[in-house]
Amino acid sequence: MGPIRCVTATAPDLEQVEFCYTQFLGHRVAGRGRLGAELAELWGCAGLSGSRYVLLSPAAGDECIFRFIETQVDADFLPFYTHGWNAAEIMVKNVDAMAERLADSPFKIIGAPANLSFTDDIRAMQILGPGHELLYLTEFKRQIPDFNTPIARCDVDLVFIVILGGPSMEGLQNFYAEQYGVPRATVVESRVKGMSAAFGNSPEHKYPIAALPLAGKSLIEVDEMPPQARARAARDGRLPAGIAMISFAGSNLDKDTATNVGLAEPPYTGSALVSCRKGAAGELIEILHSA
Repeated sequence: MGPIRCVTATAPDLEQVEFCYTQFLGHRVAGRGRLGAELAELWGCAGLSGSRYVLLSPAAGDECIFRFIETQVDADFLPFYTHGWNAAEIMVKNVDAMAERLADSPFKIIGAPANLSFTDDIRAMQILGPGHELLYLTEFKRQIPDFNTPIARCDVDLVFIVILGGPSMEGLQNFYAEQYGVPRATVVESRVKGMSAAFGNSPEHKYPIAALPLAGKSLIEVDEMPPQARARAARDGRLPAGIAMISFAGSNLDKDTATNVGLAEPPYTGSALVSCRKGAAGELIEILHSA
């Protein structure tokens, strides 16, 4: 399973999304159109058929893209209050320079650049985008042997980690190990400032997290959330709020439920068959099968 091919999110205004990502993150438009009925049905989101979408990719290439679907967003939604995909982590060249660039942008900085709690060699900041999507911008000051991660090719490059929250660390790890053959990972205690803010804990409070290694130098960070966290609300045939779905390259995974969506644009370039299912925390997972 892997690498990560697409981060799908919802937003009420695609023009605003395009402005934010192209002007401040240096992304380019990789495609646009309206969502077909077959793909909407595959996702279990028939109500989105015909909705506009835009595809955005880093300047360095479209191996991993953002896909925004235009729909109303729950005004009170914030990441880390509920189970599911809570954030996407992007490799950047210089996180402090990005903080300066984003200071007067429509992105909301919710976490200033800081070294990670377990190493000074990784520095990150957090921003909230126009669809209430949470992004981590992460700089590796040097290559770290224990982390098989990509090197940033441009100022803001690929998503290399997606962050998933659920009620049970064991349940999250077991699902990806048993269903997709993803190796289980060592659990560590780490600060998750977004989760602490959501539940009124100290910013120094630590939570059980683990980094599940995928093919293609990408990972799923799984976070065990406090008991107060709940499932993300269903939206009557529409995608969940915020980061709604993650697409992964895969080989012989969920192939019995796959369908040919007949699309040649990213993220489906080279993928003849596509399947979709819900994970242990209710998260939507799209698998792109190689031709």
